[in-house]
Amino acid sequence: MLKKIIFAGLLILFFQSISVFAQDKTIINSESAKKMLLGKHRFALQWISWDYFGTAIITDKKGVLYLNGEQKGRGGSDDFLTIDGVVTQIDEKEFKFNGKIVTKVSRLNEGKPCPREGEMSFAITKNRRYWRLRDMQNPCDDVLDYVDIFFR
Repeated sequence: MLKKIIFAGLLILFFQSISVFAQDKTIINSESAKKMLLGKHRFALQWISWDYFGTAIITDKKGVLYLNGEQKGRGGSDDFLTIDGVVTQIDEKEFKFNGKIVTKVSRLNEGKPCPREGEMSFAITKNRRYWRLRDMQNPCDDVLDYVDIFFR
């Protein structure tokens, strides 16, 4: 009986791990926007710096666009911004992202990391030269975060 329970548990874990890797292709509603997104970009959170940028890289692997990036604080600061996940849809001035963004800023949230997970949107507004995270409300403190991915 115990062997059957262990086997069933392993099967469940196996199928859950497959679903994590079985990602639907990114929905492309604008080829020009996709072209703008692919590649290496400057990446920033205003609390860390708009003078010293991090890097975000968007790659296409078999029709799925992956977004990964990091910005680190300077001068001995352990502040950081990270992003990791997939772009699920691309429109002319907006893209949807499913993944995780973590911010750590010494003067916010008692200096503890603040994660956001799930579906999020980045958009170009007005004549700006970057995509900004639409939901700017920091989930861990009563402030707004400007998470920006700049055009190449």
